[in-house]
Amino acid sequence: MTWTMPPETFRQDRIWMAFPREGETLGAESAAREAGYAAWTAVAHAVAEFEPVTMIVDPTEMARAKRMLGSGIEIVERVIDEFWLRDTGPTFVHDASGNLAAVDWIFNCWGGGEWTSAAHDRGLGAFVGGLAGVPVVSSLLVNEGGGLHVDGEGTILFTKTVQLDPDRNPHADKGRVEAEMARTLGVEKAIWLPKGLARDYETFGTRGHVDIVATFPSPGKILLHSQPNPEHPDHRTMQDIRRLLSEATDAKGRRFEIIDVPAPETLRDGHDFVDWSYINHLVVNDGVIACGFGEAEADARARDILAAAYPGRRVVTVDARELFARGGGVHCITQQQPARKAK
Repeated sequence: MTWTMPPETFRQDRIWMAFPREGETLGAESAAREAGYAAWTAVAHAVAEFEPVTMIVDPTEMARAKRMLGSGIEIVERVIDEFWLRDTGPTFVHDASGNLAAVDWIFNCWGGGEWTSAAHDRGLGAFVGGLAGVPVVSSLLVNEGGGLHVDGEGTILFTKTVQLDPDRNPHADKGRVEAEMARTLGVEKAIWLPKGLARDYETFGTRGHVDIVATFPSPGKILLHSQPNPEHPDHRTMQDIRRLLSEATDAKGRRFEIIDVPAPETLRDGHDFVDWSYINHLVVNDGVIACGFGEAEADARARDILAAAYPGRRVVTVDARELFARGGGVHCITQQQPARKAK
């Protein structure tokens, strides 16, 4: 069987999410927990303006979810540990006839984060695939949806510190990972970035997910995080990554047009250097849900860049600071289910 992951700009049937539940990721204090619930809810409501949303909700949070989400968002009850559905859920693909399937990766909490457990999230990809009514493609690779981006024409972006992480796949090398991605996603050319953003290697980090670093708005183009301030450790990192991508070619042999997306001016929060990135947006039907960081000028600049990169789509900004404080952004908490591909 041949499987192919479509680009994120492909027409979608719905967006899948998971509602927060109490635990270390959400926060110990009541105010922190409420801010987390509100952030996830705001993203769900923003997406629902464009297409259907289905929310997986732990039994302990059903009453709250129903109250906060309202009647416009479908709720499905299931015990979960984490609520970053991009990573705990499946990756949807097409078969040769255009029918949909769901790739069920192994999830081990981003290499075994001490703050959480994957006990209840194992099999969540297959569960969502069952709800979607599609076949499930099993994989023995420890992987997360935030750890890859495809252009839909055979090219995939990785970071070496994710799929090759010895705490994820101790026996994997590039060849084995690329072969599994060819089998499950239909990719032909892998571009390995050396690492991700600095904050992503701290508590609640993913150890280098590519979806806050770079993405394909269309084949032959890359939206790339830019950190202009040399005081930030990501300044040098992104210079090195930009240099690598400027010399790379895609599966069709094309050089990339690189579109820089500058970070906000804020360098630190109450803990360390931030990894605030506008790359971590979600493409939806006729729209883009963008991360906002409370900086009017920078947020507006990012909206303009995204609007130009995704012509014909309306860009909506949702404050993502509470998401990033917990280890991710809008893209990380959502997973698109593409429509069936017409013959």
